[in-house]
Amino acid sequence: MRTAFQSALLILATLAGTVSFADRQATDDERHIDDPRIQHRSYEFPATGETIPYALFVPSGYDGNRETPLIVSLHGLGRSHDWLMGYHGLLDQAEVNGYIVVTPLGYIRRGWYGSRAIDDIQDAEYSEQDVMNVLQLLRDEFNVDNNRIYLWGHSMGGAGTYHIAAKYPDLFAGLGVAAPAPEPNAPMVETLNKIKHLPIFVLQGDNDEAVPVERTRTWVAKMRELGMQHVYVEIPGGDHSLLISQNKENMQKFIDFFNIVRKQY
Repeated sequence: MRTAFQSALLILATLAGTVSFADRQATDDERHIDDPRIQHRSYEFPATGETIPYALFVPSGYDGNRETPLIVSLHGLGRSHDWLMGYHGLLDQAEVNGYIVVTPLGYIRRGWYGSRAIDDIQDAEYSEQDVMNVLQLLRDEFNVDNNRIYLWGHSMGGAGTYHIAAKYPDLFAGLGVAAPAPEPNAPMVETLNKIKHLPIFVLQGDNDEAVPVERTRTWVAKMRELGMQHVYVEIPGGDHSLLISQNKENMQKFIDFFNIVRKQY
């Protein structure tokens, strides 16, 4: 018998499209997003004493007496700390559905969140640690629902989502990746085995010149083989960036997915 969760995922995926079930830190002058709803913050990175920025959105209806879901959002290669805040529909949907949204820098713009080796090994480690530092800052300050912490990312951020979720598999309620860019030789089976209990939403364009659609299809096929609860939406003619950054309908698919999934363990 199909569970209520599986039925909800089936409805969502049918509405969404294709389904299968299974540099250094940015300065103030480098900000791209000018929206009064966004809080541009910073903190002192413990390991180095550097001031590292992050961006925060808190819904207008936030009530510290109630637990509030949190979406941790990871940007793509070379982007600023607040870049994802400008994705069409993200903040509007977060406001309507009552999500706190945070966009860490990842220590540097090209740190890959620890998901792959870069020239400075320490920078790679710090990239991952920055995400976890910012997450802890929010859990300390706000009444975050620990059963509804979501992680998603675009491109490099998708690779970071796979990596961080695999390293902290009991922390998140659900995941999302848009045009994810793990290395071709990334440990796919090992990674997915660590997160096979986590529902995941995958978005990919079939005309993506940065991330071959075949790579994402391979990961999704393995998700299906492992019996993971997942939704895969493949956009005909979709490119690498605009299919999510300038498409509020596709951005809403992630929020709709997070509205459905809860921590199940």
